[in-house]
Amino acid sequence: MKNIQSKADLAINGAPPAFDEPLHVGRPNVGEKAEFLKHVDDIFESKWLSNNGPKVQILEQRVADYHSVKHCVAMSNGTIALEIAIRALELEGEVIIPSYTFIATAHALSWQGITPIFADIDPDTHCLDPDSVRKMISPNSTGIIGVHLWGQTAPVDELQKIADQHNLKVMFDAAHAFGCSYKGQMIGNFGEAEVLSFHATKLFNTFEGGAVLTNNDALAEKMRLMRNFGFSGLDNVIYSGTNGKMTEICAAMGLVNLASLDAVIEHNRLNYLAYQNGLAELSGVTLLPFDERETNNYQYVVIEVDETCSVDRDVLSEVLQAENIIVRKYFWPGCHNMLPYRQLYPNASAMLERTVKTSEQVLVLPSGTAMNAESINTVIKIIEVSLK
Repeated sequence: MKNIQSKADLAINGAPPAFDEPLHVGRPNVGEKAEFLKHVDDIFESKWLSNNGPKVQILEQRVADYHSVKHCVAMSNGTIALEIAIRALELEGEVIIPSYTFIATAHALSWQGITPIFADIDPDTHCLDPDSVRKMISPNSTGIIGVHLWGQTAPVDELQKIADQHNLKVMFDAAHAFGCSYKGQMIGNFGEAEVLSFHATKLFNTFEGGAVLTNNDALAEKMRLMRNFGFSGLDNVIYSGTNGKMTEICAAMGLVNLASLDAVIEHNRLNYLAYQNGLAELSGVTLLPFDERETNNYQYVVIEVDETCSVDRDVLSEVLQAENIIVRKYFWPGCHNMLPYRQLYPNASAMLERTVKTSEQVLVLPSGTAMNAESINTVIKIIEVSLK
């Protein structure tokens, strides 16, 4: 290991940081400002600000068409979308999820009195391992939530087979997988439903927002009721619900960003290739590959810093942070090691060895439209120097 004693030692040759402004993971991709302002003018003219407005309806149809799915139910954010989908599916008791995911996947269950049961991952994809899922099934199990992590799709067929064998329901957290495919079919078409996040840091954003994709007509109608307090027409409440509606201004941002999405994905692809080329010869650092047989969004550039590397992951992270390269240790230390879940499962790490190891090795590097070949080459050079 390098003998780096303090953060002051981390800047290369004692020079100022490599970048004047921080480079962040997930810096927002935004479309044309002029087009957005046209939508804003429409909203001011119509004075229709929320309550399933015309721009929300248009966005829902376009997102559904983009994924070749029947229904897109837009929501105020991805977590609310998860909660509403979970409740609409009438999940209860225990639901199996990966520990290696954003905490919202677990919280969306816990907030509704459902116990998240953490399963281990496949170290090659960072998605749920079907064998681990089987071990976690109990008489209290009612469902499985697979997570399509980094745009890598979960093992859809195997999870559905397990669910069918044990009379469980399957849904997917697809927050990372907008525009991705599994065996040539776009996400949104698997399980009972798939949940998208349109948070500002995601590939596709609506400032803040989310949605549920499904081919189930009855489920879509149920979720539309639930996001609007259970109203069916004026003054007619027929179902227990909440306020999960998307606003018109958020939908306007989505329409603008959707128009430029293919260009953003192509930019991400070129960023990924630049990282792939620059990192190829570095010992102990491995770039997580995309499956080029599938449609990918190339949203996340993920490296693993293994035990053969001359510095460990945390040291490399500190070096990059000191150079204004704000990398992230997603999803360290795993949901099972975060409060309140580590109190519920104090010995869970023994069953989640691959989750623990992966969470201690992963770094997510800056990408998106804020990055270009020059900035990526600088990041790579700093990593090279750090490993010498």
